[in-house]
Formats: sequence, structure tokens, C-alpha cells
Amino acid sequence: MRLLSINTHSIIEKNYDEKTKNFLEHIAKLQPDIIAMQEVNQTADFPEAVPVLQNGRCRNGKESRHLKADNHVALVAAEMRKQGLDYNWTWLPMKLGYSKYDEGLAILSKKPIAETNVVLLSKDADYGNWRTRYALGVRPAGMEDWFYTVHLGWWTDEVEPFEGQWQKLQREVIAQKHEGRIFLMGDFNSPAEVRGEGYDLIAGSGWHDTYLLAKDKDSGVTVQGVIDGWRDKLSEEDMLEGMRIDHIWCNEQADIEKSRVCFNGENEPVISDHYGVLIDLED
Repeated sequence: MRLLSINTHSIIEKNYDEKTKNFLEHIAKLQPDIIAMQEVNQTADFPEAVPVLQNGRCRNGKESRHLKADNHVALVAAEMRKQGLDYNWTWLPMKLGYSKYDEGLAILSKKPIAETNVVLLSKDADYGNWRTRYALGVRPAGMEDWFYTVHLGWWTDEVEPFEGQWQKLQREVIAQKHEGRIFLMGDFNSPAEVRGEGYDLIAGSGWHDTYLLAKDKDSGVTVQGVIDGWRDKLSEEDMLEGMRIDHIWCNEQADIEKSRVCFNGENEPVISDHYGVLIDLED
């Protein structure tokens, strides 16, 4: 089984159309079973999506905004179908970003989506608040495993600190009493290189970093350069050196064959201000 997680920075990204084309080309080669996406955007005042863009969609019951014609995951799924890749997908609008985008989370699955679960991580669900955070989970048909796409805040945020969001995520996911393995995939805004903060909190809570479990791995760096959200938290020198802030965690010691960074300009073209994480594991 192959899992991919990536913060898409969609629509906002420079040369967005070209990068989306590159993404689709290489997804056809990689063919992950599950794709977890963060920063999955649409323009808030765009016309509503035509019905064909709804194909393959599984509603999660928390869609507070209509699907628009430029919705990133809907367009990606539609183009995948043209290539013969039939992915099922679900999208959760989370908040208003940059005062113009409906920013959300999405998961694509090769198998039909049997169940979904939405977890509010922030203190409230104010759609106009840029700090609002959720997690979105799916269970594919014929499986007991659950896969969550996650985009958490920062350790140092005094209003919405990482620790509170993590505790809510862990508590609510465990409360579901999922029978299979649980994979938390996404942008955790927690560098693996920094001690005593978010990364160590997750590891100390009993979760396993699939990067460390992997028999074969690379550097794991998923952000290299100065990006939004980190300009006032790390020096430019540190950011240019690179951070491993995008992770795939599992509640069990899964058998991970390989973990590698993708869409980083070496393995595949860069498509976002984050690189992706790709793992191969025993099903």
C-alpha cells in the first residue's frame, strides 16, 4: 500500500496550472492508494462547480461551503479520471484564507470511501478566523484502517497553541475506537529537528513516525526555503537548510518498506512550497 501526503498550497502557488499538470503526470506513475492533501483551496466568490466535478465525491457532512468551479481537489480528481485513474474523494472547507479562498482538507482514495470523520481541533469553528483547524479522516471500503489529513498550528501560538490542538486530535481519534490502524498524515508545523516541542509531544504520546520505521529512507526534508507562517519563527538560514515538518504517523509499528520525499525537484517537479511524503507499507 502506498500513501502520499502533501500541502498543495493550491491556487495561491505561482505557476499553479503548470504545477498541477506536473502533479497529475507523476501521480499517474506513482499511483498512491491514499492521497492526503492540505491547503486545498477554491476561490470563495467563484461560480459553483458543474455537476461533473462532483463525480467520485463522498460528502462528510461538514461542507459549509458550496463546491466552486476552481476547487483544487475536484479538478484534480476530474483530470485523473481522464487518465483512467478513478479516485474517490472528500473535501472539508475549513476557513477563509487570505480573505478570498475557501481553504480546506481533502483525501483521495482508490477504494470507495466507506466512512468519514471530522474533528474540530481549534477552540471554535469560526470560518472567518485563519487559526481555525480541523482533521478529516476516511475509512476505505473493505479496510479497517483509517487515514486522516491534518494541518496543525504552531507550538508558539499563544491563541491556538499546537499542544491543545494535538490533545484534541488524539482524544477524538481514540474516542472513535477505530478497529484498524490509524494514520495521521499532513503538515504538522512541527520540525522533527526541534526538541521539546510538537514532534516530541506526538512521539511521546505513543505514535510512531513512519519515517523512522522505514527500512529505506532519504533526508525527509519537506520544506526548504522561506515560507508563510515561518518567517517570524526561524531564521532564514535555518529555513534554507530545510525542515521535516510534514509527517505520516501511525498508532502502531507498521511495516514500512520505504519513506521518501516526493515533488521536491529531484524525484518529481516541485509543485508547492511544501514537498510531499510518500511511504510504501505492507497492507
